[in-house]
Amino acid sequence: MTTPNDITPAPGPEVTSEDKLWVVLCILFTPLFPVITLLMNDKNSRPFIKYHNIPALILGVVEVIVAIILSFIPVVSCLGGLLWIINIVYAVKANSGNNTDIPVITEFSKKQGWS
Repeated sequence: MTTPNDITPAPGPEVTSEDKLWVVLCILFTPLFPVITLLMNDKNSRPFIKYHNIPALILGVVEVIVAIILSFIPVVSCLGGLLWIINIVYAVKANSGNNTDIPVITEFSKKQGWS
């Protein structure tokens, strides 16, 4: 049974192509673009961008940590670059204009009240 908190709100009709572009950039070039977006009040106040910004930042930090850990393991150190495929998948989903949930990370961000 789902509760009202488990349902992802659908984005309103106010999602513009610029909003989608910023979300795609935040996901692809994380953690740099989410930090830049946090400093831009006009972008951070947009609901669609705000919904995706902090999860994208958390995803980027997690990926950097995983890539550092993988770099110490000689056999799998070349797999660190494959982490970027995750970003491409979520960027394509977000570009459709729908709220895209990153498992565990989006829920954590919501519980903290960050997005």
